[in-house]
Amino acid sequence: MHKPPTLKNLVSSGGVLFRKSDEVSEVALVSIRGSGVWSLPKGIIEKYEDQETTAAREVMEETGLKGEILERIGQIAYWYFLKEKTVKVHKTVHYFLMRYISGSTDDHDDEVDEASWVPLDDAVNMLKYRGEKEIMFKAKKMIDKMAKVV
Repeated sequence: MHKPPTLKNLVSSGGVLFRKSDEVSEVALVSIRGSGVWSLPKGIIEKYEDQETTAAREVMEETGLKGEILERIGQIAYWYFLKEKTVKVHKTVHYFLMRYISGSTDDHDDEVDEASWVPLDDAVNMLKYRGEKEIMFKAKKMIDKMAKVV
């Protein structure tokens, strides 16, 4: 008899960190360890943290870069399996738009293989997952709008 998977809820927070470089906007992406998949930096919200604190911490840990949160972009939610399909996880990820302050992508932690600045216009195509592509598309609109105001 087949046993149904255990259900688990996880909530994470992350960011789209951007900077202007020679009139080109760039965003920081991370390559998830061992997967070759480019992603937005994110991680689990700890009991003592709020969404913004987690976003800033995870961006710093995974990219080596410090950022200032400007505003909320939105959230995505998806399902995936763990432990040979014995645990089904519903994950919600909150994303924030962040302006680069300091740091080097060389200082990323070992959860990622690589952290890199990429042109904003290329970022959507580099991301694999639909939800992250939607977040990046929203972030691009926000960044482009800011560029017109300044």
